Amino acid sequence: MSWPAFLVLALGSYALKAVGLVALRNRKLPPFVEDVLALLPAAMFGGLVMVSTFGGDRALVLDARAAGLAVAALALWRRAGPVVVVTAAVVTTALVRAVA
Repeated sequence: MSWPAFLVLALGSYALKAVGLVALRNRKLPPFVEDVLALLPAAMFGGLVMVSTFGGDRALVLDARAAGLAVAALALWRRAGPVVVVTAAVVTTALVRAVA
């Protein structure tokens, strides 16, 4: 992605957030809407991780990144700390790239 596109998207995101705050003022959203909005960042981040890991030029790509993500998922499932998860994923990705 180019930097101008990134900056336009970032500014647009902040503008939409500001418009929402102005439109709502001091009114409360329904509880189910607040629950959904609380879950959106995690879902968006998960989607971005998947696209950047498996997305290729209109094709599914299985390479060292997929192995690193699998090890990270395994470490998370075993309730490892964030440093251990990231380190395990990085080391696995590096080892797969070194072997391949």
